[in-house]
Amino acid sequence: MERLLVLARHGQSEWNLKKLFTGWRDPELTELGVTEARTAGRWLKQQGYAFDVAFTSNLQRAQRTCSLILDEMGQGGIETLRSEALNERDYGDLSGLNKDDARERWGDAQVHQWRRSYDIPPPGGESLKDTAARVLPYYIQTILPRVMAGERVLVAAHGNSLRALVMVLDGMTTKTIASLEIATGIPLVYQLKADTTVESKAVLERDIDHDA
Repeated sequence: MERLLVLARHGQSEWNLKKLFTGWRDPELTELGVTEARTAGRWLKQQGYAFDVAFTSNLQRAQRTCSLILDEMGQGGIETLRSEALNERDYGDLSGLNKDDARERWGDAQVHQWRRSYDIPPPGGESLKDTAARVLPYYIQTILPRVMAGERVLVAAHGNSLRALVMVLDGMTTKTIASLEIATGIPLVYQLKADTTVESKAVLERDIDHDA
């Protein structure tokens, strides 16, 4: 039985381009972000992948990425479920601020700690631990049963909501997760064992066709 789980971070957003803390704010994809999503879909199709169901967040950059991937695969009509549980971590008072401006205000070390530590949230926001507290129950209760039933599953979400998942799937610690970056628009392909652990993982590197 195939137990396919593909994770994809949304393509570049307008606020990614401007180096702004985004969190639960809802900017659109840039032209490059659209290209990244479409390229991911073409790559997945070329490699012979297909999906039975897709999951995404309540934020438009992830939803559009999900739609673009599926459209490129000729699968725009499959069941797609949206949940706030898969939203990006809430950056609280940092939301909307330029990252360089934040470093000038609070210092490199403090901003790095807010961004990369496991359990220290920015003012008014969520830590990765807080994000995992909503992502992982949703994964266990809603996504994983579909995978284990043999359905092929796509999850199009965000850097930190996916980091919370990858931390568990890859057996990372609260220290090693600090160095993990999930690139925009590059799918992570997991095949799971019957005991829900990872059998194999592949990172679908691809070249961006900027004229697409």
